[in-house]
Amino acid sequence: MANEKERALIAKFETMINTADEALAAELVAEDAVFYAPTSPEPLKGPKGYLSIVHMMRSAFSDVQWQLEDCVVSPGKIAVCWSCTGTHDGNFMGHSATGKKFKVHCMNFYGLKDGKFVSDVGNPDILGILLQTGLLRP
Repeated sequence: MANEKERALIAKFETMINTADEALAAELVAEDAVFYAPTSPEPLKGPKGYLSIVHMMRSAFSDVQWQLEDCVVSPGKIAVCWSCTGTHDGNFMGHSATGKKFKVHCMNFYGLKDGKFVSDVGNPDILGILLQTGLLRP
């Protein structure tokens, strides 16, 4: 299978984001990695920076899960379409829990170097989350 190494890497990454496993994050994410998230004006860095995104989501949606839907692999890059589900049972962007569930799709573009993630530019469907949880009305 072409790009088998990168596909195995993204499978481990999926496990890491769904478990918030710090040891797995340290194994997969370079210390100098840079990540861009819509919830932070400054890029986040390294394994701890990436896990801060995961922890922020878990504090608002304790059952949040990402599932790989599709990916395109080229040398040094992986483009991924994730489905993301959860229940709004904590504070999210200043809003109290509504108890409502959501399911959205997210696109992420990852940079790889020496078998580790070195960058991530993500486009989560924040609008879909806000609409489905009732935090924003059309």
